[in-house]
Amino acid sequence: MNSFAYCGRSSSQSNFTMSRKVVRSSKFRHVFGQALKTDQCYDDIRISQMTWDSNFCSVNPKFVAMIVDASGGGAFMVLPMSKTGRIDMSYPTVCGHTGPVLDIEFCPHNDNIIASGSEDCSVMIWEIPDAGLTSPLTEPVVKLEGHSKRVGILSWHPTAHNVLLSAGCDNVLILWNVARGQAVVRLDTVHPDLIYSACWNRDGSQILTSCKDKTMRVLDPREGTVLIEKEKPHDGSRPTRAVFVSDGKILSTGFSRMSERQVALWDPENFAEPLTLQELDTSSGVLLPFFDPDTGIVYLCGKGDSSIRYFEVTDEAPYVHYLSMYGSKESQKGMGYMPKRGLDVHKCEIARFYKLHERKCEPIVMTVPRKSDLFQDDLYPDTVGPEPSVEADEWFEGKDGRPVLISLKDGFVAPTKAKEFKVHKSLLKTSSASAGNPQDGGEVQSLRKEVKDLRAAVEELTKRMKELESKQ
Repeated sequence: MNSFAYCGRSSSQSNFTMSRKVVRSSKFRHVFGQALKTDQCYDDIRISQMTWDSNFCSVNPKFVAMIVDASGGGAFMVLPMSKTGRIDMSYPTVCGHTGPVLDIEFCPHNDNIIASGSEDCSVMIWEIPDAGLTSPLTEPVVKLEGHSKRVGILSWHPTAHNVLLSAGCDNVLILWNVARGQAVVRLDTVHPDLIYSACWNRDGSQILTSCKDKTMRVLDPREGTVLIEKEKPHDGSRPTRAVFVSDGKILSTGFSRMSERQVALWDPENFAEPLTLQELDTSSGVLLPFFDPDTGIVYLCGKGDSSIRYFEVTDEAPYVHYLSMYGSKESQKGMGYMPKRGLDVHKCEIARFYKLHERKCEPIVMTVPRKSDLFQDDLYPDTVGPEPSVEADEWFEGKDGRPVLISLKDGFVAPTKAKEFKVHKSLLKTSSASAGNPQDGGEVQSLRKEVKDLRAAVEELTKRMKELESKQ
């Protein structure tokens, strides 16, 4: 009898242990995604048809920017966050490139500054007025020329002010001091083939790249040297992507030899074998990873997919834990990811995406269900703010800067005076409309256009007067 009782107790204990293993404890297990209603979308926008694997969208708490179709050159649209609903076809665009725009990214330290890379081999820096555009923007604040083929990857430095990374189809990676308009570091011998992705680590002391030669590399950006590399993180020949996650680990997405999509986690201290490698499905779209260091969640958005998968990255095996999937009917042409300071903390919003359809941009909100309306400090640790911790010249000389963190407890309040975008005009090849006073850039631009239009009108009137005089 005793032995029977003992057996029963041990089996119930083992069942309990098994159930604990099956259901992992996590506050993010019930995260759910929800698309906003139609009146909160941006409608009737012709999203670019270019076949390029970039996000095609960039967002911050002030603006949403999308690459759009343009005849005779390249253009992107920048809308104030509040300008939802149907967008008029005549709405002004940023249209200074002579070839299609391939990538855009807002500066993390100034919400009015955005960079664009194009098929015309140039990188341009633009300043958007606070109220948005009232006329087409054709003159950049700075034009950066140094690539010999199209520029498809842009990434601002996370902590250094005015440092921008660009990568082109010439297999060259350039680090720019934007304020001086100078290419300070040029890595042209590291990558023998097309660069698929390039990103910074949290303090910007390292760069992680993936390349068509099936090699993933961690670089010292200022020395231009390869610190570590991993050949064939994924066996397939289709593009791979890689991002830094917590504790310096690396998460990569790619394809198996049988063209199955995979996600893997790597420890750079031991690159021989992945910590985990999981097969997901057999879709053909490249998986774009978005990592949130505050929650440890990585979101995988496939171009051409109609879903967003999300996983939690932890220190416990199998390290990358599947949470859930947001699904919809429409496939995505691109995806924008809102910085943490742009989220609604009172609704327990932990991420917000801006999904590009063929003719619209649809915000998707990721929420952790909580009963209380109070600030949930376990969901919102101090996060990266808009303040840089080091200037470009200092960073290129070797000084690193940790991210400057802010609390979201009372919601993010933008500083009354944004970090000014100063340009050393004498050092630039292209003159800048807003170099003297950055805040007047948009006004100067619209005044120039008015003067141009007036001149054209005067010329037209003079021509008519001459025609009338000749008839008399």
